Amino acid sequence: MSTPHQARARRKRLKHFTRRMRPALGSLAIRAVGKLPLSLARSMGAMIGQLTYRLGGRTVEVSRANVQRCFPELSAAQQDELVRLSLQHTAMTAAEAPAIWAQSYRRLRHYLRSIDSVRMIEAQQASGRGLLLLAPHLGNWEIMGPVMPRCVERITFMYQPTGMEAIDSLMVQGRSKDGVMLAPASRQGVSQVLKALQAGEVVAILPDQVPDVGSGEPAQFFGHPAQTMTLVYKLIQRTGCDVLMIFAKRVRGGFQLVVREADPDIRSDDLHTSLAALNRSVEACVREVPEQYQWEYKRFKGLESL
Repeated sequence: MSTPHQARARRKRLKHFTRRMRPALGSLAIRAVGKLPLSLARSMGAMIGQLTYRLGGRTVEVSRANVQRCFPELSAAQQDELVRLSLQHTAMTAAEAPAIWAQSYRRLRHYLRSIDSVRMIEAQQASGRGLLLLAPHLGNWEIMGPVMPRCVERITFMYQPTGMEAIDSLMVQGRSKDGVMLAPASRQGVSQVLKALQAGEVVAILPDQVPDVGSGEPAQFFGHPAQTMTLVYKLIQRTGCDVLMIFAKRVRGGFQLVVREADPDIRSDDLHTSLAALNRSVEACVREVPEQYQWEYKRFKGLESL
């Protein structure tokens, strides 16, 4: 029989081994899912999301609190159904991503069922001022990489590295094809997107990321204060670029690319006016397909307790 000291030592070694193996196992799982047809990956994600909902836990609690906060007009049953569907769509996004990374852009364009208002992108590009596309955590933003080269010659996507080298390598390889450039969410990445906009190119950013400490300000989102990134405001002020909202709505058999005008006040010289307009723009998109938004995302972190 082992001593308490030996048992603790074994647990410590196991924990260390698990921590070291996690990136490799994650990379292996991503590669395996990437070999699946997109439809099968989507179905698998839906089942995982349903299981997550049934098991409960912190993710479900955060989603439910956010839905209750943002849609108080819905009945308890309607709110619960929105939570369930949202978790399914979030899991579908996660499962679809490796399949999108692994396939050629030419093949992936087959899944594009329609492009709504794509002429808005083409018209804005003609101005030569640079175009900032704001893509909330709505639908599946991963499919935009394969789609956008049809509309623009060159586009830079800003992304958040996971910190796990093996997984980040797969993600970067899968996303950077056919004129698509990637910029990490860092000082270097900000400089990269700034230069792209100044050169009259297109940049895409997820505008509803919870900003790092010191890089965000509170602004109303669905009637409640939410930490909001100031990067969009700074890029507009520095470059005078045009701004559009965009998201890839999940539909039967593929995706529909949806483009919308941003709230005009997003171009205001006043920071807080611009941030409020940014959140109104995101909210307007979310209200079109609220079940496809990532409600487990902690937009209200630090401002309202769950």
